Amino acid sequence: MSNPDEGATHNGDAGPSATAFTPPAYVENPTPALGFGVSSITRRWKREDLFNKGSLIARGFAFLLSLLSFIITASNKHGDWRNFDNYEEYRYLLAIAILSTLYTGIQALIHVNALWNVKQILNQRISAMVDFVGDQ
Repeated sequence: MSNPDEGATHNGDAGPSATAFTPPAYVENPTPALGFGVSSITRRWKREDLFNKGSLIARGFAFLLSLLSFIITASNKHGDWRNFDNYEEYRYLLAIAILSTLYTGIQALIHVNALWNVKQILNQRISAMVDFVGDQ
């Protein structure tokens, strides 16, 4: 009984030689462990990247529509009584179209700058305040 393996063979146990061989874990394809670790981090990064790109696309689309409204409003020239330059409401509408085009253009440029340089021009609190005031 001086050898521990002999004691295992006497009890009917096969010992360490009969244990199943488990292959080593692959480094290239790690398996996720209960949602923690690298895979959850990469999913979060992909989700944030998709959100940033979607936000940029939405801002670009808003700029395109506001620019289109400005161009249509500014080029609306009719003859005689249909001349909208004579109406105060039309001038107000044109001013709003100009402001909206400038605001959305600046927002889109700031967003493009933040994505390319990974550094924002304004800190996050001031940027949120500017967006809130501008949207009002």
